[in-house]
Amino acid sequence: MRVMDIMSTDVSWVDPAAKVADIAKIMRDKDIGAVPVVQAGKVLGIITDRDIVLRVIASNKDVNQMTAEQCMTVDPICIDGTQDIDTVAETMAEYQVKRLPVLNKGQIIGVIALGDLAIENIHINEAGEALNGISRGISH
Repeated sequence: MRVMDIMSTDVSWVDPAAKVADIAKIMRDKDIGAVPVVQAGKVLGIITDRDIVLRVIASNKDVNQMTAEQCMTVDPICIDGTQDIDTVAETMAEYQVKRLPVLNKGQIIGVIALGDLAIENIHINEAGEALNGISRGISH
């Protein structure tokens, strides 16, 4: 099975100039934890709920003034939509990420999350392997 077979295609993304407060509202309304930052179809970065907490709130920055470009993670790991599910799990584990923008010829076409791998029973092993790899990289 390929990434494009199970990825989310109803993806919200923002321009680099989008205000963090507006991005947080998108996250709340769509019940998502990450929003790609896109310009002309190209993924420049990704902003996660963790980015907002650590780079904006904990740093006493103004969420109404800070932009996506100022607090995003630049050059996020992306995956091609034609890749197989095993590759996704390996990539998530290797880079310790739970979400990957999905590209087709360099343009964003969706997002795949760790939860997408676990939706169907046939993907439980891949999701478990990815989560195991992600968890090993977390230190407290």
